Amino acid sequence: MKRQLLSGNESIAMGAAHAGIRLAAAYPGTPSTEILEAVARLPQIYTEWSSNEAVAVEVGLGASYAGIRALVSMKHVGLNVAADAFMSAATTGVRGGLVIVSADDPGIHSSQNEQDSRNYARLGKVPCLEPSNSQEAYNFTRAAFQISEDFDTPVLLRPTTRVCHSKSVVETKETISNDAKATFKHDHGKLVMLPGAARERGPKLTERLKKLAEYAETSPLNTVISGSTKLGIITSGISFHYAREIFPEASYLKLGISYPLPIKLINQFSQQVEKIVVIEELEGFLELHIKAMGLSVHGKDYFPIEGEFSPDVVSAAAIRAGLLDVQPHKSVAPASSLAKRPPLLCPGCPHSGIFFTLSTLGHRSTLPGKITRTPKLTICGDIGCYTLGAYPPLSAIDTCGCMGAGISHAAGMTKAGLEEKPLAVIGDSTFMHSGINGLLNAVYNQSNICILILDNSTTAMTGHQGHPGSGASSAGQPVTKISIEELVRGAGVRQVTVVDAFNLKSIRAALKQSMDSPELEVIIIHGDCPTLTRKRGKPRQINTRCDDCGACLLIGCSAIQRDGSSIIIDQSVCVGEYCTLCQQICPKDAITDLESTV
Repeated sequence: MKRQLLSGNESIAMGAAHAGIRLAAAYPGTPSTEILEAVARLPQIYTEWSSNEAVAVEVGLGASYAGIRALVSMKHVGLNVAADAFMSAATTGVRGGLVIVSADDPGIHSSQNEQDSRNYARLGKVPCLEPSNSQEAYNFTRAAFQISEDFDTPVLLRPTTRVCHSKSVVETKETISNDAKATFKHDHGKLVMLPGAARERGPKLTERLKKLAEYAETSPLNTVISGSTKLGIITSGISFHYAREIFPEASYLKLGISYPLPIKLINQFSQQVEKIVVIEELEGFLELHIKAMGLSVHGKDYFPIEGEFSPDVVSAAAIRAGLLDVQPHKSVAPASSLAKRPPLLCPGCPHSGIFFTLSTLGHRSTLPGKITRTPKLTICGDIGCYTLGAYPPLSAIDTCGCMGAGISHAAGMTKAGLEEKPLAVIGDSTFMHSGINGLLNAVYNQSNICILILDNSTTAMTGHQGHPGSGASSAGQPVTKISIEELVRGAGVRQVTVVDAFNLKSIRAALKQSMDSPELEVIIIHGDCPTLTRKRGKPRQINTRCDDCGACLLIGCSAIQRDGSSIIIDQSVCVGEYCTLCQQICPKDAITDLESTV
């Protein structure tokens, strides 16, 4: 047995590797991204960044059908994308163990919404396991593969942000042999879901769920911790640790399997305590099902249904509910001297130039002292670091829903009769994920919109993972790079323009031409992500020609700051000649490199 300091994500990866997986697939998304990155460091396991979450599940299921254990990981909103594939896996069942990780994000630290993935477990009649720390993330992942094969089902593993990213010591076990040869056993009744076969699978899924519920009654993943009989707390996941900190004397039923519930175990626990409280993040999932058993419990009438829990949140709610007299715990407030960090694009970001141009063409920002005009242009955004273009001073995004939706939003607007030609802004990774579907639809239905594909050849926001257009594998090795331009032309787009992200004149000309065109237009704006390439040129500086007009501040570069009455460029972060966007927009030629003289 070996002891290691691991995050929850690293523990899931290690648990899967030690369970004998031979394949792992994922689409990056906080808080789940590091799971595949950790597996990718193990050369004996095939890993891939799939083009989206549905594809990842389908790849994992294919491996499972061949008798090989496989891990698939994503964030909670990704499970929406994968829902059809997930339900198919739930219906056919598995051969080799299949574990699907959906990492929830209570508190919306890096997502477009909050969701409770446990509801998908109930929808698919599959078991859901909830680890509360790194050790359980390791143990539960190993156990999930065995459950998957024992009960012919995919298993949903649901960690949350705090479990994914916190670290603790983990005791690991020996690796299970994984040298079985991949083979496929023909079985139409199980794997070909024509209506007749699908109807026969239904009763089998119901019977499977009954057996899983029986297993949950005695599974070591569900534990009772005896304490005071006055208060019994039923909980799961990270909420267990918050509750233990606030109610150290209470009795606990900690559910490692949050679906299906162990009804007998819950009834037995309820008879041993005077009052039962359910403490769980997000929805009252456990509470709803326990109340359906006829038990009187408190939960969301005491504790929030939204946001991430903490000891402070739990204790404050307990005081309001009369469970506590005083707050036993108070977190240390962040130091007041910490630097403020507003959400801005990085210095040297290739997206700054296009958003600045859209902002100026659309009347989104004005120089200090100038009259603000009515905004022009309708700009549909998407999910990625370029979503930061919605913030001032750029203010150049009007909608943002889910991955790949921007193109279809714009198409819907023009079909609804919007007079002006709407624009859709999407990154290269998101375009490969699901934006291409919107493009195909726009071509087919002759939507007169302008699509801007911001191509920085990586998935920048989640940490530079590869995608089909990046030319890099999950392990960083060179692979075939799919040309976005050829792909777009192949989809039937006749008007395609490729411009340099750091040439403002070219961007402006391409935009004007596309906006005036009666056809569907695609502009591909290419520029490397500066945090990936780490190129550093000669930093720019502001000379005495500066009249403090503030034009350079409108580009939203975090390297340009106002220092009292002056504007300065932070030379420690400026990428110099690899950008020069500020230099291009300065009307006084007041921005030069350090070696130039006034």
